[in-house]
Amino acid sequence: MNISNKPLTCAEVKSRDMVDYLASLGFEPTRISRHHYWYLSPLRIEKTASFKVNRTLNRWYDFGEGKGGNIIDFGVLYFKCSVSDFLKQFHLTSLQHQPHILPPEREIEEEELITILKVEKLSSPVLFHYLKHRRIDSEVAQSFCKEVTFELYKKKYYAIGFKNDANGYELRNQFFKGSSQPKDITTIENKAQKLVVFEGFFDFLSYQTIYKNSECLTEDFLILNSLSFLNKAKPLLKNYNQVHLFLDRDTKGQNCTLELLSLGSHIQDESNLYKHNKDLNEWLMHFGLPKKQSMQKSHSSSQAATVSDIKQPG
Repeated sequence: MNISNKPLTCAEVKSRDMVDYLASLGFEPTRISRHHYWYLSPLRIEKTASFKVNRTLNRWYDFGEGKGGNIIDFGVLYFKCSVSDFLKQFHLTSLQHQPHILPPEREIEEEELITILKVEKLSSPVLFHYLKHRRIDSEVAQSFCKEVTFELYKKKYYAIGFKNDANGYELRNQFFKGSSQPKDITTIENKAQKLVVFEGFFDFLSYQTIYKNSECLTEDFLILNSLSFLNKAKPLLKNYNQVHLFLDRDTKGQNCTLELLSLGSHIQDESNLYKHNKDLNEWLMHFGLPKKQSMQKSHSSSQAATVSDIKQPG
């Protein structure tokens, strides 16, 4: 394992055994036939193994996706990133000596199996690299998040932790999405008459990044952390003169938006801003920091400006 500060080359990464690498990500074959290793696909949810690695050739093929290649081809699809970003991630992970890594964006249903071991100030270079990839300002992250070390399946991991109102944590890193018990909403109160609602905490962090040092951050904030808390959140919306919704643009998110809009004319849907993206964070990632600055200027151009005044760039 390379532990120098020199970035790994494509050739060095390609020489890594694919079976060993999948094991480091937490994936084990369901069956082995000579040099063919069969897995439940790491790229999607499935019940029958259709992801094959030829260990002799050190190449993979996903029959469900109709795609295959070398370890770099896999990494680009798995982490949804560029080749250069994958090489950096591969190197950073090697530096941190993390042989056990969980798959990305795969919700852990057994939250009770997660045991919080330590909560401290964010300091991990790996986590800051992930935040940078998501376009989240590091000072914003420091203000609202912690570095949480936790145990799952008798192994230790660490992640960005976002605390909820019941003292549980939403946990994220580049390879893991889960939460500790108890699950709950997160409310941030500034004694305002305006409430801004988000589905997930990375959208909230995106908003804070976009409007860093802006007066609009004196609003109250509600982060659902899960759409299952929608009914719990409804009574809170009645306490505000204005409510601005930044929920996801997928089917579930839009259905919840419509449900909340029916509660009164003081509630507004702001998701048209990122109508070509899944959520606010994805919009921020795609448009980048220069667009963020123009968006911020639009927001602060008038004392009467509100969240609903924001227009999508371009």
